[in-house]
Amino acid sequence: MCELFALSSRLPATVSLSLKTLAEHGGGSAPHADGWGIAYYREDDARLIKDTSAAHDSDWVRFVQSRGLSSTTIIAHIRKATRGGVRLQNTHPFARELGGQMHVLAHNGTLEGVHDHPDFALGHFRPIGDTDSEHAFCNLLARMESLWLSDDGAPSLDQRLAVFTVFAEQARNLGSANFLYADGDYLFVQANHRYHEDGTTRPPGLYILNRRCSTIQQTVVGGGVSVTSDIQAVTLLASVPLTDEEWQPLPENTILAVSQGEVVARA
Repeated sequence: MCELFALSSRLPATVSLSLKTLAEHGGGSAPHADGWGIAYYREDDARLIKDTSAAHDSDWVRFVQSRGLSSTTIIAHIRKATRGGVRLQNTHPFARELGGQMHVLAHNGTLEGVHDHPDFALGHFRPIGDTDSEHAFCNLLARMESLWLSDDGAPSLDQRLAVFTVFAEQARNLGSANFLYADGDYLFVQANHRYHEDGTTRPPGLYILNRRCSTIQQTVVGGGVSVTSDIQAVTLLASVPLTDEEWQPLPENTILAVSQGEVVARA
């Protein structure tokens, strides 16, 4: 199955992400050879880099590693195609503008029947590709649209979390539904269950790690992820632990909102 990674931090953090190493934590690079992508939020926009090549042999990976890009919100995905061909439009993360902000989503799992399910009907937003994941993303944005286009301005955290919670709960009725969704202000997370190396589908779907860097320019390296920043609060989420630190498995069906490196709400 696919692999997910996300970062939320108080200050911009430079993340050197070895996508090959990240994929190998899920059972080797070969099963995740159907493309990869990464989104960095920066100045109210999202820099999105995607490739259909296997991460371990992608010039774009080398480009990302060489640039030292920094952000307070990062979402990355390594793909094993289960729905939709190996095409750029089917590669996560997906991104759309809504309410003057960029919204980004990556999904791990399979949502059976989502294209025809009445709870996941499409509105203004339409998929470019043919994955279940992008269809679900467009449905989520349709649910959010009335909040974001209101004359009252940007919706509150409680309003956003309520909509995301209903969406996530309904999605997990269709299969495995691990989501990383960012709207420029918050990172929303659902940890469900996922396919594991032993051939079973079970929780945890995601792990979480909270870091508090108390010294200037502290660097933590391991498992393909290196985070360097000033005095800092960082929350990392991943399909599998990426370092030797004490990553905590998230209980099945956990829903979180994260901002500036802190978990700020739970559903």
